[in-house]
Amino acid sequence: METIKSAKNSRVKAWQKLQTKKGRQASETYLLDGWHLVQEAIQHDGKLHAVMGTAEQLAEHQEELPLGVPVFEITDDIAKKLSDLVTPQGIFAEVSLPSATREPQFIHDGAWLFLDAIQDPGNVGTMVRTADAAGFTGVVFGHGSVDPYSPKALRAMQGSQFHLTTTTGNLADWTASFTQNGMNVYGTQLDPEAADVFTVPAQTQFALIMGNEGQGMQPELAKMTTKNLYIPISGQAESLNVAVAAGIAMFALKAR
Repeated sequence: METIKSAKNSRVKAWQKLQTKKGRQASETYLLDGWHLVQEAIQHDGKLHAVMGTAEQLAEHQEELPLGVPVFEITDDIAKKLSDLVTPQGIFAEVSLPSATREPQFIHDGAWLFLDAIQDPGNVGTMVRTADAAGFTGVVFGHGSVDPYSPKALRAMQGSQFHLTTTTGNLADWTASFTQNGMNVYGTQLDPEAADVFTVPAQTQFALIMGNEGQGMQPELAKMTTKNLYIPISGQAESLNVAVAAGIAMFALKAR
């Protein structure tokens, strides 16, 4: 085990770059911050490149650290450099990003969540975590969606990215491929022709599109869906947060 005491160390500088999308894309890795996320990667076959922690954290989790993965002891000051939290836990891991793209024509099984230009990392992370809880197979991040491997999105996911398939892609291509292969693709939209989500029979194989927080779904996508759905609101709120709406729709549509 190597001990690193200087924040100017080349490894520390490389890990710091993983806080940015450009840095993650260049290295094809991202940074997990906190033991729960590191543990999820270990338990679910995440491709770990390194584990970094303070002496206290490494001693606490010594028996659970993966064999064959380089371990680095770092100082509290370095831990603060690697985290965007005010008081970081003090343990991190560098992990491979998943494959950037998958071909939709080879995936026509299970329940899928399509995210159309979702901008808030907290919303993205919450929806991935909820998709995991609802038993979905995967999540496709459409063009214009925020990077799901930013620190805030990762905290909201709570490790769910290791439990299902995540990928990026053109949602028009994914929608067309699914519908051509007999799978329903549901949009979420407030219009006179949209159906109450609670009137749609629960099923095991389909896709659900959630649109941008302010603009909703792209009009082109809305025209391609099997059916567009809405969530009836009984109170006086004008709308629901997109992550809350996604959770309601996912649990309403997904057959147990």
